[in-house]
Amino acid sequence: MAEHYPIRPIRVAEFDALHAVGEHAFHDAAPTPHRRAEMLDRFELDRSLAAFDGPAPVGSAGAWSFELCVPGALTAAAGVTWVSVLPTHRRRGILASLMRHQLDDIHDRGEPIAVLWASEAGIYSRYGYGRASWHATFTLGHGEGALMPGAPRDPRLQLRIAEPEAALAELAKVYDSVLPGQPGLFARTGSWWTRVIDDPEEERHGASPLRCVLAEDDAGPRGYALYAGQSRWDAETFLPDSRLEVRELVAADPAATTALWSDLLSRDLVSEVSARLRPADDPLLQLLADPRRARPQVSDGLWVRVIDVPAALSLRRYSCPVDVVIEVTDDTCPWNQGRWRLATSGAAPWAGHCQRTEDPADVVLPAASLGAAYLGGTRLGSLARAGLAAEVRPGALSALSAALSWEPAPWCPVIF
Repeated sequence: MAEHYPIRPIRVAEFDALHAVGEHAFHDAAPTPHRRAEMLDRFELDRSLAAFDGPAPVGSAGAWSFELCVPGALTAAAGVTWVSVLPTHRRRGILASLMRHQLDDIHDRGEPIAVLWASEAGIYSRYGYGRASWHATFTLGHGEGALMPGAPRDPRLQLRIAEPEAALAELAKVYDSVLPGQPGLFARTGSWWTRVIDDPEEERHGASPLRCVLAEDDAGPRGYALYAGQSRWDAETFLPDSRLEVRELVAADPAATTALWSDLLSRDLVSEVSARLRPADDPLLQLLADPRRARPQVSDGLWVRVIDVPAALSLRRYSCPVDVVIEVTDDTCPWNQGRWRLATSGAAPWAGHCQRTEDPADVVLPAASLGAAYLGGTRLGSLARAGLAAEVRPGALSALSAALSWEPAPWCPVIF
């Protein structure tokens, strides 16, 4: 039935109608004028695919044009978003048609990978996406944020409170210094920084304005935290019960990490500090005197879809040498189907070269498993134990898993 719903990019006059599809699918409201203007500033009309029933859009699949950090490299990538189908038009093949159309478009644009945040984890593996990164949520009560005595410190560092908008140049300097070494981060243009610090009063829900603290020395900023507080008092005892939410914390070195967390976790009048979308291997868990007090809850983050196997495997770097033939099964992107030889050369971190081969396979990977392992945060051994990867030549799977692994673990602090 999907052939009855033609797919094309929308025109700007159709933006509100397209947004309304997501409002119904995600049980959301129409955007405020402020939020609508902010979205339009970043919106890429030519990547905003919509399925139409007559003149009205009934399904959507959009993408952002990213420069994404992968192990040892930066690459063009499609940041998939706005995927939804109107409730009245479900079970008609519209989503599958949109996803296949989008994958073809990404391939035609020459982007070797696509990434997304999954609203429902059961959907995207059907289209070759794999869970490639993980994020943690921390919640610490009053007095639970003590750091270990040996936490690294630098007496040259000073902390400075600043207005987020006024500090954008400093924030960008820190972020850009971390970007090349942190898989999962994407380069931020001005409109994406606007998204990160955007703080309309009607969306605060009782919280304070967005705050910023910088860790810096005479040479400039080395870390920052964006956070908001919520003033609360126990009505019976008049004891302070304020909350502090850390929205984003990025630091270029261990001492700056220590300085920022030490400040935020010791704020007066605060009974609870929470932090969402933190790295699964966040150094805070090593710095805390009692890491159990962080109450970490881990969930999936970025999902990765390898669009072009030889390009994707050739552009990233590897943690150790490897020479292996990978048989990729991929019904959705048939150009990936077949056997590929991945061989590394040079010195650490090793460069890879991938090309089609007729040699027998050493490892068999579905496209979703290759995507899951691509950023170095999901081990092939775990996938194999779940039946999602198969070893043909003994030892090949562990060798490939070791080569694909990477430090640090992939992390994306923004749901796009």
